[in-house]
Amino acid sequence: MSIKLLSSLDAARIQWYHFKAIIVAGMGLFTDAYDLFCIAPVMKMISHVYYHGESINTAVLSTSYAIALLGTAAGQLVFGYLGDRVGRRRVYGLCLIIMILSSFGCGFSVCTTRRSCVVVSLGFFRFILGLGIGGDYPLSATIMSEFANKRTRGAFIAAVFSMQGLGILVSSAVTMAVCVAFKRGGGGGSETDGKAPPEADVAWRLILMIGALPAALTFYWRMLMPETARYTALVENNIVQAAKDMERVMTITDISDETTTEPPLPPPPLPPSYTLFSLRFLRLHGRDLFAASVNWFLVDVVFYTSNLLLSQIFSHYSDKSSSSTTENVYDAAFEVAELGAIIAACSTIPGYWFTVYFIDKIGRVKIQIMGFFFMAVVYLVAGIPYTWYWSKHEQTKKGFMVLYGLVFFFSNFGPNTTTFIIPAELFPARFRSTCHGISGAAGKLGAIVGTVGFLWATEKEEDGDDMNKVYPEVNNMSVAFLILGGVCIAGMFVTYFFTKETMGRSLEENEHEQERNNNHESQDESQIVGRQSSASTLLPTQ
Repeated sequence: MSIKLLSSLDAARIQWYHFKAIIVAGMGLFTDAYDLFCIAPVMKMISHVYYHGESINTAVLSTSYAIALLGTAAGQLVFGYLGDRVGRRRVYGLCLIIMILSSFGCGFSVCTTRRSCVVVSLGFFRFILGLGIGGDYPLSATIMSEFANKRTRGAFIAAVFSMQGLGILVSSAVTMAVCVAFKRGGGGGSETDGKAPPEADVAWRLILMIGALPAALTFYWRMLMPETARYTALVENNIVQAAKDMERVMTITDISDETTTEPPLPPPPLPPSYTLFSLRFLRLHGRDLFAASVNWFLVDVVFYTSNLLLSQIFSHYSDKSSSSTTENVYDAAFEVAELGAIIAACSTIPGYWFTVYFIDKIGRVKIQIMGFFFMAVVYLVAGIPYTWYWSKHEQTKKGFMVLYGLVFFFSNFGPNTTTFIIPAELFPARFRSTCHGISGAAGKLGAIVGTVGFLWATEKEEDGDDMNKVYPEVNNMSVAFLILGGVCIAGMFVTYFFTKETMGRSLEENEHEQERNNNHESQDESQIVGRQSSASTLLPTQ
């Protein structure tokens, strides 16, 4: 009966519940992107409100960026494990509650006069926010992979992840709208004696709290989602309940019907007798976990470093940079948000949806290698001639900005999306959420390395008129591009040699392939040993 149930899920036609699941699951990723990417303009506003013309030192900046990433890594490990232990659905609602409450907590960060108190309070709530965001990564990917049919599974998981692009765009739009509204309502936002108007302290808090609203609106529907049939059938061994849950939300082929156009699945695996990180687990899945974790680590080093470089590069090449010598708190945040909106609309979101369209036609591995390759090309083309061409010729600035924008297109039409998809398809149901969490946590450690490493590597002496700017000199910029290009090349090699293709196969087929390969290797080893023992008996004795 379980074979028929899983076959019915893999052969199910696309229906309304699939799209509902994309929206409900995607809102967690939406909140993730909103909160992680709105921190740049918010820190601009905090520098005006609480630092009164002084630069925010590198330690505070790096901590503000890294604290949410550290919480995300911890959340991926903890909630990924709990998703396999107590069920995807039970943990899923808890993660959303944490995200909603901590988003509001960020806005209500205590103190309005002491900047150290504000920064510490904000850091605490952003760490808690990261825990919820981190838990949402493995659970969203796992739930979508276990609901989807095998023909369009990649597109559905990619569509969930593409909600990040919408989150970045909405984050920028909300920031710009809040800045314009407060600037007009506050008499232009002019600063006296280097102090921002007091209402600016409300503006950045409002930006952070608005990010909780879309997630809160989907809480009711998330609580109505049933447990996935694969978890109920394969982990809890309750096939009858799994069938009832699926029939309640989807129209699937009658599991008693023997006629089907899909080839029969291999028998579902018994609950694994081995544990996580046992020798048998490492022999069967160690290579896949290594590839997923290393690739996610490498792409996040590049992706998060590129986002930090972005505002500095574009402010350097922008026509506004030479004229904005007296920017106020709202203008400073508006320009950062405007840049994020342009990149999201022109590069990030198109990249996501190219992946949605092509992921089940080209395959995960080819898209991942292609993305790493073109990102490496962009960085090398930008880095090698940067000192004598890009930084010297004024007429090249528009071409350079377009070139750099391609990084974000091929990151999302490439490894930034595929590293989210592949771990949700490779591992057995019993370990699926845990292994996705481990892979994602490795990625967030890469993000911390890229973010903190970049900020400290490009630290420079404070200038009186240079508020909150960490901008590498020309030579350092060239070196940064070349290093990022090298990281992308490393990602190509790891993908080519270690990453397995999962397109067009059911989740159980992926698992059975590991078992078959291991059995063949064991048989080959036993045959070799048998031949050796037979040959030894035929040798003449002295």
